[in-house]
Amino acid sequence: MRVRLAAPDEAPTLWEIRNQAIRHGCRESYEAEVLRAWTPEMMPEGYRHAVRDNPFYVVEEEGGRTAATGYLDLRAGSVEAIFTRPECFGKGYAGLIVTAIIAEARRLGLTRITLEATPNAAGFYLRHGFVALGEKWLPSKLANADLRCVDMALELN
Repeated sequence: MRVRLAAPDEAPTLWEIRNQAIRHGCRESYEAEVLRAWTPEMMPEGYRHAVRDNPFYVVEEEGGRTAATGYLDLRAGSVEAIFTRPECFGKGYAGLIVTAIIAEARRLGLTRITLEATPNAAGFYLRHGFVALGEKWLPSKLANADLRCVDMALELN
C-alpha cells in the first residue's frame, strides 16, 4: 500500500470512489433523493481539472487498486474529496491522505487549511486535529439541495 499523486486520466475511477463513499457513508446524514442527485454517474469535467490542477492524493493497495482519495485545493487552501471505498473503511487510508495533504500544505507555507465536513465525517477530522467552527448549509448545484456541513479548520504551526 502506498500514497501517491493521482494522474488526470484516473479521474473516472476517483469519481466512482467518491460516489460509493457518499452513497454508503452519508446515508444517515442526507435523504436518499439528495444522495442520488449528488452522486451522478456522469463525472463533471471540472473533477478531472481538480485532479490535474491540485495535489490530488490516492492510496493504492497491493495489486494497484485505488482505495482512497483526497486533495488540497490550492486556490481555497481547503481539504477536498476525502473518500474511501466502503469495503476499505476502517483501514486508516483516509488518515494517510489527510496526513499527506497536511504535509503538502506545510511544505507550501500555508498557515491554515479549512474544510466543510459532512456530519458523518466531522469526528474523523476532529481526531486529525481540525477544530469545528460551526454548522452551516452549503448550497450544492449537483445535489440540487442545501447540504448540512460542519465548517472546520486546522492551524498549521
